[in-house]
Amino acid sequence: MKLIIILIPLFPLLGFLVAGPGYKAVPRKVIAFLSPGMVLLSFILSVILFFNVQQSATALTCTLFSWIRIGPLDIPFSFLIDPLSCLMLLVVTGVGFVIHVYSIGYMKEDAGFNRFFSYMNLFVFSMLLLVMGANYPVMFIGWEGVGLCSYLLIGFWFKNHDYNNAAKKAFIMNRIGDLGFLMGMFLIYTTFNTLNYLDVFSQARGMSFGNPALVAITLLLFVGAVGKSAQIPLYTWLPDAMAGPTPVSALIHAATMVTAGVYMVVRSNILYVLSPATMAIMGLTGLATALFAASIAIFQNDIKKILAYSTISQLGYMFVGLSVGAFTGAMFHLTTHAFFKALLFLGAGSVIHAMGGEQDIRKMGGLKQAMPKTYWTFLIATIAIAGIPPFSGFFSKDEILARTFAFQPVIWALAVAGSLMTACYMFRLLYLTFFSEFRGTESQKHHLHESPAVMTIPLIILALLAALGGLINLPDLFGGNSALSQFLAPVFADANRVMEHEPPLSHGAEWLLMGITLAGVLAMVAWSWFRFVEKRHGLLPDDAPRPFLVRLIANKYYIDELYRGVVEKPLFRISEILHDYVEVRFIDRIVNGLGSMVVWTGNTVRYIQTGNVGFYMFIMILGIILILFFNILI
Repeated sequence: MKLIIILIPLFPLLGFLVAGPGYKAVPRKVIAFLSPGMVLLSFILSVILFFNVQQSATALTCTLFSWIRIGPLDIPFSFLIDPLSCLMLLVVTGVGFVIHVYSIGYMKEDAGFNRFFSYMNLFVFSMLLLVMGANYPVMFIGWEGVGLCSYLLIGFWFKNHDYNNAAKKAFIMNRIGDLGFLMGMFLIYTTFNTLNYLDVFSQARGMSFGNPALVAITLLLFVGAVGKSAQIPLYTWLPDAMAGPTPVSALIHAATMVTAGVYMVVRSNILYVLSPATMAIMGLTGLATALFAASIAIFQNDIKKILAYSTISQLGYMFVGLSVGAFTGAMFHLTTHAFFKALLFLGAGSVIHAMGGEQDIRKMGGLKQAMPKTYWTFLIATIAIAGIPPFSGFFSKDEILARTFAFQPVIWALAVAGSLMTACYMFRLLYLTFFSEFRGTESQKHHLHESPAVMTIPLIILALLAALGGLINLPDLFGGNSALSQFLAPVFADANRVMEHEPPLSHGAEWLLMGITLAGVLAMVAWSWFRFVEKRHGLLPDDAPRPFLVRLIANKYYIDELYRGVVEKPLFRISEILHDYVEVRFIDRIVNGLGSMVVWTGNTVRYIQTGNVGFYMFIMILGIILILFFNILI
């Protein structure tokens, strides 16, 4: 079993080592087979590991070697295999493999084909380290690795200066969160004298609610989650990250990397349930992010930007679930979200591919006939994310909403409002893209075609997962046995023992809540059809006169401009002042002055070298006399 555990991250690493250093020498066909193949092998081993853990019902710790040992500090490089890490392994390798296959067709004509797959394999390796690590430092290696790969892939087309700026923005904003994570690790070691999960959690069980050290630790870790999972106020990097190729958006910025913050909180569940203040802050942040991003998505016109703000909103949903103790619900939604959001991004990539690079949905329309496979799979993903039964998103959202209502009905009402906005912007996207008449150019219309099989087969696979994914945790209300909840139960055993649980809702109450939510969602679907198909709204150019509130939201509340004015410009101004007055007028003058003094001294002293032997003897005798004189004085 240890060999299987080691091979899971090793295969993608081997793919990177072959495709990376030799990306110019290795033939494309080899990379097209090798890179997805390495991820497939990891997925197969992950399935074997999943069944082994399911049958044994015990966690496995695999230590590879002693990594850091300084005095009492002992950090092994080890992996923890339990139900939580097994679930993440299946998501990362399973969805990752499908996206790798899709990328073969999408990146076929790109000059950086081999380099792209080397980065993608490196990302999968880093993500596997993140979810398999048995301690916080190993998680942090993966955490930084996926951040590096995100930077490389966002700026993949590096000849475009705007794309490079987007990559730098993502990298810098993630470093802000990473600093919080790093400080949290320091405080964990100070408090527990260890960084291993099992040792930290076992000691935390005996600590009191609201312990100041635990509150500080969880807040710092949550800062890391805010950066990585794009929550307020560190969310603005994710929409700009859409500069990367569409498969990158699907794998990194929808299905896996951005969920790392959710995974980290779930992994540290006992620390969070003992820190009610942090849970409250996390809930408010998640709820604000869910509503804020959903409102922005309604008025966006870039197909990938809409999906980016949708991702931010859905991540907010997950944090709302975590804040009320719905850890299984958050992981359930993380899993289903990986299915339908990856499908949405890949479907968007298929559309962009057919439209010759066009991303403005106002210039699309009528693609249903030209791209039937893309349309039907996109429709399934849209229904799933909107939360319409029997598709996966309905069940995962319902679990979070039910737990939220039991905790606080006001939060539930706001979360439902977010669901209604989700249905609005997603069906607006669907209708404007695939219905009505085509609004693009004649050249684009002539170019319209369905994507090749290497791209549509992954769409069909993800569509099946998006449609049927809810079955993995079907509640008893629908005749299921909540299999995922039972599988993850050992991970949350300590948290459930110390957490105050609200009384479970009756079946009648659950049916009523589902009915209210579903009625609202269907109403939004019908309203969107009336507004965007029947009345042809939503097609105005950017410079058209609009009400102030619409203009405010369409411009993303001017948050980027606010950051630019409050943070970016003052920092640039301070940098200019430091450069002009401190660097140039002070430090440079000192350095240049020392250099000039050395040159002047050399030019002056060289005159002593006359070549006259008598002068040299005179200087030598003078030196001896001075030495004797100073010796007599001393």
